[in-house]
Amino acid sequence: VGILWERRGDGAARRQTSFPGNLHLVLVLRPSDLFSSASSPSSSTDLGFRFSQDDFLLKMPLVMLRSVGDLLRYIEENHLTTDFTAKVEYCQSDWIVLRTAIETFAVTVKEIAQLLQGFGSELSETELPDEANAIEFLLHSHTHRYRQMKDDIRSVQKEGWLLLSNLETVEASKRDVEEERDLKSDMDTVQRLLAQLRDMEEAFDGFFEKHHLKMQQYLQLLHYEMRFQQVWREALERISDQEKDIASVGTTVIQTEQLLTDLEMLDTRAQEEMACAQVAILHGHQLAANHHYALALIVQRCNELRYHCDVVTTAIRTKRASLTRARDLLLRLEEALRWCDDGAYLLASQMVDKFQTREGAQEALQYLSCHQERAPSALTNSQDIVSLEFEAILTPQLQSQISTVTEKLNAVQSMIRNREQCLKKLADVQIRPIQLVAPRPELDQASQRCKSPLFSPKHGTTPLNCSFCLPIAVFLHLFPYSEAEDNPEHHIMKELIATERIYVDELLSVLLGYRAEMEDPSMSNLLPSALCSQKDVLFGNMPEIYQFHSRIFLQDLQGCLETPERVGTCFLQRKEKFQVYRRYCQNKPCSELLWRQCSESPFFKECQKKLDHKLGLDSYLLKPVQRLTKYQLLLKELLKHCTEERQRCELQQALDSMLELLKSVNDSMHQIAITGYQGDLSQLGRVVMQGGFSVWISHKRAAVRMKELARFKPMQRHLFLYDFALLFCKRRDEDTYERTPFYSFKSCLRMSAVGITENVKGDVKKFEIWYSGREVVYVVQAPTLEVKVSWLTEIRKILTNQQKLCQVNHTYTTCCRKYINGELKQI
Repeated sequence: VGILWERRGDGAARRQTSFPGNLHLVLVLRPSDLFSSASSPSSSTDLGFRFSQDDFLLKMPLVMLRSVGDLLRYIEENHLTTDFTAKVEYCQSDWIVLRTAIETFAVTVKEIAQLLQGFGSELSETELPDEANAIEFLLHSHTHRYRQMKDDIRSVQKEGWLLLSNLETVEASKRDVEEERDLKSDMDTVQRLLAQLRDMEEAFDGFFEKHHLKMQQYLQLLHYEMRFQQVWREALERISDQEKDIASVGTTVIQTEQLLTDLEMLDTRAQEEMACAQVAILHGHQLAANHHYALALIVQRCNELRYHCDVVTTAIRTKRASLTRARDLLLRLEEALRWCDDGAYLLASQMVDKFQTREGAQEALQYLSCHQERAPSALTNSQDIVSLEFEAILTPQLQSQISTVTEKLNAVQSMIRNREQCLKKLADVQIRPIQLVAPRPELDQASQRCKSPLFSPKHGTTPLNCSFCLPIAVFLHLFPYSEAEDNPEHHIMKELIATERIYVDELLSVLLGYRAEMEDPSMSNLLPSALCSQKDVLFGNMPEIYQFHSRIFLQDLQGCLETPERVGTCFLQRKEKFQVYRRYCQNKPCSELLWRQCSESPFFKECQKKLDHKLGLDSYLLKPVQRLTKYQLLLKELLKHCTEERQRCELQQALDSMLELLKSVNDSMHQIAITGYQGDLSQLGRVVMQGGFSVWISHKRAAVRMKELARFKPMQRHLFLYDFALLFCKRRDEDTYERTPFYSFKSCLRMSAVGITENVKGDVKKFEIWYSGREVVYVVQAPTLEVKVSWLTEIRKILTNQQKLCQVNHTYTTCCRKYINGELKQI
């Protein structure tokens, strides 16, 4: 017996699939609550709804039953289920629910398959963008959808497992063989759907993994390509352009040395950029090792980077060699010019009267012979040989300089040889003293050109063929000698520039020979562990000091070579730049401590050996401090020889600024040695003064005062005067070979509560500092009267400024109150 639940619109085909086999009789059991009155058993219209012949095409008898009892006339009780109050344990609703669940699960599996296929097609057809952000968004979006899909699959799998578990439970309760066979078929169906779902999941996981890997590799390739463009086009190309802007040959020694300095600085930047390029190359090798799909392109980029690095390195090396050769040539030319100038001066300064004696002639010959021995051997060859030696770097300008110097050298050598010939004749022949006679009037002008005894009638009217007969004005015309070189200011200025250039070179040698070597991987095995990541502590801000002097201050000083009076303006214009020394000096104690810990390291010995330095690194780390003191000494010397009032004023201001800087650096060096102070010293303002004093303390309270009066011996205190406070500290010396002091904090007085009494009876060096309305009085004894006066002057300035500030604040507060009360319309 089958029960058909139909909806309007279903055809005969559906009924045939629902009831397989041949039907002979249809029994319809009328629900008691759907009938309003009794009807005939054979009627086909007694149901609560109307059948039509099209909707229910059954060519067989139809029997309408009123109750279950009528049904038992046709079907035995053992063949009916419990729904019809019989004994067969079967529930139609449970069967329907179970069949619905199986069909729903099958449909869900089919939908999941369609979703996976659609998502896979979408991933395959996705066009890859050219922007990293878009690719990262796609990766994130695809990953998010993949995870959602995985969650859906797991949910469907859980549903299938639950359905299978329910089927197994139902199977365990069934005893009918036919029902067990039906349940077994349903279980096979569910298991087949689960296996299909699992296979789809594995296939989809493999596909998405490959797609995701490809997207990631594409993103890596895009990042690598961007890095390649950045390293080469923005860095190495810029380095290459800057290298091309540096001339290969200079026209003077100073210009060539500056070009070499610029080239070395460019080389330093190039090394940093090429280190980045090496990182990019290593990254490319890592991508290639991970079986990247764009292996050929990555290898090509790595080769290009390596090639460009080699090109930049070769160009800098070649230009360095060219500039070095040019500097060598220019130094030789300068040496030859100095020799020519010295020779011309020697010829012009020899006293002709002394040559009348044999001894005088021999002495002059000896001077000339010594000067000839100092002749520059590099240029004694012909001009063609010199040009051939430096053929690779010769420019028309250098060729012209070589020609000029060679002509000048030949002229001076010719004059010296002529002088030597004359002197040899005078040295070999004893010259008798010439008797001066009264001159005779002659019309010949040649006899009147010179009144030297060598132009006496004995020697004829024609002068000897030797260059020393020419007047000194001729030599000064041929070899101009600046009168400014005899000026002391000029010599001081030359010393200042020369020592400045040496100072810059020494800083550069330290930065390249020590600081840069700390980053060299080949030196890492010699580098002590205590120095790792400590180069900024050891060297402080020395790179900043070098940049200031090499790029700015050295050029300023060179511009003042012919006008030494302008040097004061240079110092004043760069006054703020010199503040870099304050940070360097403040870091000096930490640097010295680190140096003492690692000074015996083979790393420093190897660096010193490479640089061929006779002194250790600690001596060069002291150079900036020594240079500061050298400036004020040279400024004092310039001030001694300066006569113009305005220039003296500028030099004095420059000297005062350097002395103030030295004092500020010294004060800050003492300040960093203060220990025990709980607050922030920077909140106290700038350090105005510091120094040691003898101090007595007295209090208003009787017990404390009696105790203090019993102290006949004063306390030794080191005072630090700030803008907003006065610190009392006790100096303590460390038991080290350098005796480095530090200051133990004792007390702090706010300047807003401080008062002073300038004179104390019994000692002109004493003064009083009282605090909080003389609650505590400090009697301070200065080491000298001058120190006392300078301290009182600065304290008065601070107190006066605070008083003015208080008055301004009081006035402003009063105006605000009046404005609020309506007494003022505007503050």
